[in-house]
Amino acid sequence: MQKENLPFISIITLNWNSLNYTLQFLESTRTLTYRNFEVLVVDMNSDQDPTSEINGNNYANTKVLRCEKNLGFSGGNNFGIEQAKGDFLFVVNNDTELTPEILNSLIEPFYKDSTVGVTCPKIRYYDMPSIIQYAGFNPFNFVTGRTSSVGSGKVDSGQYDLPGYTFGAHGCAMMVKRDIISKAGVFPKNYFLYYEEWDWSLRIIKSGFKIFYQPAALIYHKASMSIGKGNPIKIFYHIRNRILLIKRNGTGLQLFLFMVYMLIVIFPFNVIKHLVKLEFDKLKYFLKGTINGVLASRFSNNYYLGIKS
Repeated sequence: MQKENLPFISIITLNWNSLNYTLQFLESTRTLTYRNFEVLVVDMNSDQDPTSEINGNNYANTKVLRCEKNLGFSGGNNFGIEQAKGDFLFVVNNDTELTPEILNSLIEPFYKDSTVGVTCPKIRYYDMPSIIQYAGFNPFNFVTGRTSSVGSGKVDSGQYDLPGYTFGAHGCAMMVKRDIISKAGVFPKNYFLYYEEWDWSLRIIKSGFKIFYQPAALIYHKASMSIGKGNPIKIFYHIRNRILLIKRNGTGLQLFLFMVYMLIVIFPFNVIKHLVKLEFDKLKYFLKGTINGVLASRFSNNYYLGIKS
């Protein structure tokens, strides 16, 4: 198929004080066999403007979009979506490396089933390239506020190579049909960081579209490189947004059961764990996130907690 006959894909990735990872990601775009695309690097007000360095490497069809403040995962990707020209939008973390056929494989299911709104690749860990991080999602549990990735932590021996529908899209990498935005909207702005892809996934499914796991598409994920693996602010967003997701998407009964579960399991377990380990900073962020989540309206605005690397 000639380039002019291929659908145009907008690759959207965020950068926040992680230029080295962004450059490594952009290097991997050079290997793509699908060539009708643009790359939009949304810089989230990094300490140093990365535009000149990125432009100096002559990556194909790549543009830096500079934000005046850190908009978070939802806001940053929405900022990129607003300026994207693609028929399809590939939202992907900058701490990933693409494989050559990933775009070709991700776009195929859309033409086989018109109800597919999102496709997701198989995700493996970059540092453990044979270990699976995501091969689809199990259903979201509205009582515990938890979900789990299919195949997570297992050696990939081909046991998850059957394509099919799944319950949620992974925020690390998802290709979205532009048409769904008019019905399901863009990423919810309420979260800033974590759980926004689940809120969006649930809304997309409610809008009549399906999410498709495509194992022929493969990506390698370095995981939590922007915010840092040990950053206690992650604790704030995980618990705050876990509560908010239930409020926004669960029934009254599900919210009640979740709050009971939180009172007798989540809260005492985390308080005791952080006290025993003398993790007072983490305890502070857990308590702050819990209070904010309980008090927050389901329509509350994007909550920004100053993130430090």
